[in-house]
Amino acid sequence: MTSAEQGVLLDGKALARKMRGELRGEIEALVAQGLTPGLDVVLVGEDPPSQIYVRNKQRSCERLGIRSRVHRLETTTPQSELEQLIRDLNQDDEVDGILVQLPLPKGLDAKPVLELIDPAKDVDGLHLINQGRLLAGEEGLQPCTPLGSMALIDSIGYDISGKKAVVVGRSNLVGKPVAQLLLQRNATVTMCHSRTQDLAAEVGQADIVIAAVGYPELVKGSWIKEGAVVVDVGINRRDDGSLVGDVEFEESQKRALAITPVPGGVGPMTITMLLYNTVDAAKRRRGAHLNV
Repeated sequence: MTSAEQGVLLDGKALARKMRGELRGEIEALVAQGLTPGLDVVLVGEDPPSQIYVRNKQRSCERLGIRSRVHRLETTTPQSELEQLIRDLNQDDEVDGILVQLPLPKGLDAKPVLELIDPAKDVDGLHLINQGRLLAGEEGLQPCTPLGSMALIDSIGYDISGKKAVVVGRSNLVGKPVAQLLLQRNATVTMCHSRTQDLAAEVGQADIVIAAVGYPELVKGSWIKEGAVVVDVGINRRDDGSLVGDVEFEESQKRALAITPVPGGVGPMTITMLLYNTVDAAKRRRGAHLNV
């Protein structure tokens, strides 16, 4: 790559449209067999970003033919009532996927709520059983953002096997599961975090960089290895209202083979993989044998 060239944009919007088109045909085939996938979302309180996220998820379901219901609970809902709702949804055979929109309001504990979800309906892939399956390399529902990140890398035909990957961030939602997915594809994976010494040196050796720390432009463009693939999971709002990722974009693009924009990169893929997980859960639960 010459200095005049720029890395390819990993366009999450375009890939999401393509994958959703393929998924629509899959859902139509399932509906023809009498199986309409169903996603139930639990939304507690009035958090504005959560309201937007849930509305987008519901619209995406409706466009593809997935039955979608939103259970809206008051901020003052007791923990016991929320947990009982999860038990009821576990028992409802029309519900293939259960998603609890986070964060929950103060006074509610998300951990026991998430652990109550039937692992077969855990379309966020956050239940300990599904996390354990991922660690063991067994089939199961996996977190949506890591799946979307891997799909973006695959979209350019990049061979992950044997490459050195650096994951910046160690959350259960993104960092840890995406590291496992990379390992399953035979990458050599280094996980970095707030205590990592010389983060620049670690990133500088990476063929693949996945940044998911929630700190604006923490990863500098000068750190990026020539020809690396960069997936920026972060989305941070500046004082002027603009959005930036965890990676310094313009300088990184000059060095990278490919890079995700923020916004428009990983975000659209997260909802797309949620739709895929819902269809996958429906097929697994009801014995349908069609390829997504």
